[in-house]
Amino acid sequence: MKTARLSPSGNEFPIGKILCIGRNYAEHIKELGNETPDAPVVFMKPATAVIGDGETIIIPSYSRECHHEAELALLIGKGGKDIPPERALEHVAGYGVAIDLTLRDVQAELKKKGLPWEIAKGFDTSCPLSAFVPASRVADPHDLRITLRVNGEMRQDGSTSLMIHRIPQILSYMSGVFTLEPGDVILTGTPAGVGPLVAGDTVEAEVVGVAALRVAVT
Repeated sequence: MKTARLSPSGNEFPIGKILCIGRNYAEHIKELGNETPDAPVVFMKPATAVIGDGETIIIPSYSRECHHEAELALLIGKGGKDIPPERALEHVAGYGVAIDLTLRDVQAELKKKGLPWEIAKGFDTSCPLSAFVPASRVADPHDLRITLRVNGEMRQDGSTSLMIHRIPQILSYMSGVFTLEPGDVILTGTPAGVGPLVAGDTVEAEVVGVAALRVAVT
């Protein structure tokens, strides 16, 4: 079973569901030519998608275009249903960084056919995930810098201040659809600068001052 670790205590949470938000940064929406949604766009990854720091991304043989998307990750510490926005942050145990890997060519074909995205978003190794720091150590989760480098070259450099749907609204919306449980992980969307990865790359993602992650690609 995959687990999420809360540092520095070392407490571990068995990972339940991984709920993800798409199209939550305006510049990322523009770079992919998508429409801005009225409500959060939600999709899921299985816990089996998770790998940790120092592990390796394996690009599936059925894709030729795997993209990186660096994101602020939330670890749920207290469960709830229909959580009001003003109480939502009470349910967050910690913050970390994740990379939402997307098989862009596969996703594009699925979208054309009106089909779900799971095989483009939820494949094994598609969710590199750091350890989490306690939520109490993050003064303002809406004022964090997110970066991603490939082979030392900066690809993404954005701020959580640019989120369209902020964390309390995300958690309230999601908990209206899915009961949130301790160990659930929420990915909050990616800023602009997404791009391709190929075998041999080294990828470094960071929420500056919070968490960092380094993985290889094969």
